[in-house]
Parts: sequence; structure tokens; C-alpha cells
Amino acid sequence: MQFTKSLRRFAPVAIIVGSAFAVSAASYGGSAAIAAPPATSGAAQGQAPCAPGNAGLTLPSGFCATIFADSLQSPRHAVVAPNGDLLIVGNPRGGGRSGQPLSPGSVFLLRDANGDGKADNVTKLAVASGSGIALADGYLYSSTGRAIVRYRYTTGSTTVGAADTIINDLPTGGHAANNFVVRAGTIYMNIGSRSNACEPGPQRTPRTPSPDPCAELETRAGIWTFDANKSGQKPADGVRFATGIRNALALNVDPLNPNALLVAMHGRDGLQSPPNGLWDGTNEYGAENPGEQVNHVMKGDDFGWPYCYWSVDEKKLVTAPEYGGDQKKTDRCDDKKVPLYSFPGHWAPMDILRYTGTSFPQEYRNGLFVAFHGSWNRAPLPNDGYRVSYLPMNGARANGAHKDFAVGFSKLGMPGTDGRLHRPAGLAQGTDGSLYVIDDMAGTVYKISYRGR
Repeated sequence: MQFTKSLRRFAPVAIIVGSAFAVSAASYGGSAAIAAPPATSGAAQGQAPCAPGNAGLTLPSGFCATIFADSLQSPRHAVVAPNGDLLIVGNPRGGGRSGQPLSPGSVFLLRDANGDGKADNVTKLAVASGSGIALADGYLYSSTGRAIVRYRYTTGSTTVGAADTIINDLPTGGHAANNFVVRAGTIYMNIGSRSNACEPGPQRTPRTPSPDPCAELETRAGIWTFDANKSGQKPADGVRFATGIRNALALNVDPLNPNALLVAMHGRDGLQSPPNGLWDGTNEYGAENPGEQVNHVMKGDDFGWPYCYWSVDEKKLVTAPEYGGDQKKTDRCDDKKVPLYSFPGHWAPMDILRYTGTSFPQEYRNGLFVAFHGSWNRAPLPNDGYRVSYLPMNGARANGAHKDFAVGFSKLGMPGTDGRLHRPAGLAQGTDGSLYVIDDMAGTVYKISYRGR
């Protein structure tokens, strides 16, 4: 969410340490051109033509967007198979406040057989529900309900084997997406916090201390590891890998370090004064704080939640007001690991990806793309987020300030150029070095490629 002043840019911070069916993919009608190469430029080079106006997105010079697929049901995270197929997990739709019957989510396979930058068909592989998907060792892993399951899967197939439940009885309530990644036979799973700042009970009372110590940290607000090849595990079978992470919906492996993960964390809310918040900050302070942390996560790391949050004013971790903080004190935070970077507050990061392709210009090599969903937590100031940003990196350190890579999805909560709401959620790198951006509001999948200046 965003306030009316110009965006603040934050400087980098040093780091201390099973039946299948097919439906046709909808094509995109287009809009006025926005900083796009000519729509025929790709075809002239034997490439798929760009969507008119880059499908409503504003991209850096030389980049081109196509609508790879559209109107999918609440797609979230995605993974690319070795043959280039895109596999996406989607959330259920309906139920709850909508009052509509609940429609289950799905795992979809999207394939571009003729190379025109659009999926020729979209195949439903399995029922699913959640935000996690992975391919590893001949299996497709997916979240579904309160479980993580896997299916025997062969690259290029449009069907999967029977589901084998790997982890069951996942926690509910609060931040319960339980997204995950798989590396070297290990599942790394996010178990988000039940609460905002470890406050007791379902109701949040202004200016009320939280339990000390926070018992939630024993089972939530961190990343746990599980055996990716063992059926019937429960949350209690997991081993805590890192803690003090309120919610790591943006979670990925670091391809440059086999022992590390990349996380962009959802920060806490409520720092402004009532009625919009819980404590005594101004509306602007509560909108900008805490910064959305990008963390380079190693085994045993503690990032400080709920005792600490990242202050964009102080440029350091400060003690939370629930634990006696005054926006400046750091007494609970001196032994916590600092982020490698801080994005503006309450942008709601949903996915993170280190770019390892070679088709983008050199300046993008090994840097981080982060997809932001936008959030309500800047109220009463205007909302923002709704973008994909790029952060240059030098190994595990930020190498300069972030910049916008793709904007135009939705502006301040208003519809995009096609009249629909678009909120970036997932990212995936194509086998050709392109970048897929998954929008879970309108169900659009964008494919962004580089065509040259």
C-alpha cells in the first residue's frame, strides 16, 4: 500500500553472518502501447510477437510481455519443468465471505507447443489448495488442503500418478499458506505465525503487551525441514531450520548457495495509533514500517519476530512495542540477524527468485526478482505494492537499490488497463530465460522476455 508522497527507496543493509482435462487458454485483447517494442518486432526475429502495449505492463526498455494464459482460478506459485512446461498451483475460490460454493483449486500444466508465447492449452493435473509447488526426483509436489502431497510425474506427461501424502495435519489459522521448496531430498516449509505480534487470543487490544517468551515460536513463525521422500509426516516431525520469520510466502532456494534460502517476509502491522492501529505511531509511520525484509536464510538463523521489526527510519531492527519498544530501542534485537535489504512497508511479497538465466542483460544476472501483492496495512493511507521489483545482488549482499521491473497490474487498488484487478503472486524462470509472473486475482500469467534495445 502507498502514501501520497514519493516512494522511499531503501539502501542495502549488510548481512551478518488424478484425471486430466484441457481447456483453451484465453487470448488477450490488448491496450494502448506502454513502453513496448513494436508488436511485430518479435515475429521479425522468429520470436513470438509482444502483446499490444505489453499487455498493460510497463517494463524496462527492450523487454516484451505476452499473455501466456488468462482467467485461471486463483493461481499462486509455479515451477518450470525441464521441457519448458509451466506447472502452477491454484487456490480454491468461493466460500467464506463470498457466500458462493467453494470451488477446489487445481494444479495446472501450461504448454506452449508452437512457440507463440501463449499456452496452447491448460491441463488440470490434480486438485490442490495452497501456495506451494515443486518438481524433484521424478515427483511433483503440491499443497492441498492441510497437507503436502506428491505425485509420480514424468516430464512432458499431462497426467500424474496417485497422490502420496508426505506431510499432513498442517496448522490452521493466521498465516497458514504453508508454502515450501524442495532441495536435495529435503522439504523446506514455511509455517507462518498464528498472530500479528504474538498477541494472545483472537482479538487484538490496543497497547497490550504480548506473552514473553512467545510460545508460538516453538511451532510457527519459521521454516521447518522434512524428509521429501517419507510419507505420513506430521508438523511435529519437522526440524526447525530458521525462526523469527512472521510469514515467508516469498520463499525459494538460493541457487548460488546449497545451504541457503531466500525469503522476503511479510512484516507485522498495527504500529500506528488506534483506530487504524494498535500503538502510538503516526499513520505514515505505520504505513512505512516495518520494511519488508529480504532475508538470506541459513540454518539456525533468528530474524527477530515478534520481539523486533525492521525500522526504515532507524535502518536497523528495533524492539516491538509489545515488548517495551519505543521505535528506537534495540535491546531485544542485538543478537538477531539483519535483512540483506528492506523494501517499502506492507507491499506484501509473495515470491522471490534469483535470476540465473542468460537472455536478460548482464545487469540482471544473479539478482533477485520479488513479486508484491499489495496489502491493506497502509490504511488509512493509500494502498500500493502490485508490482515486480528487481534487486541487484553481489552474492548474498544487495548491490544497490531496488527498481521497478513490471508495474501496471493495478494502481492503488484500482483496475489495470484492461479494467480488471491484477495482483502479482508467483514467479518462475523459463527454460529460455524468460520470466513468468502469475497474477492470482484475474488469473493472468504473463511471460516477459528480452528483445533488445
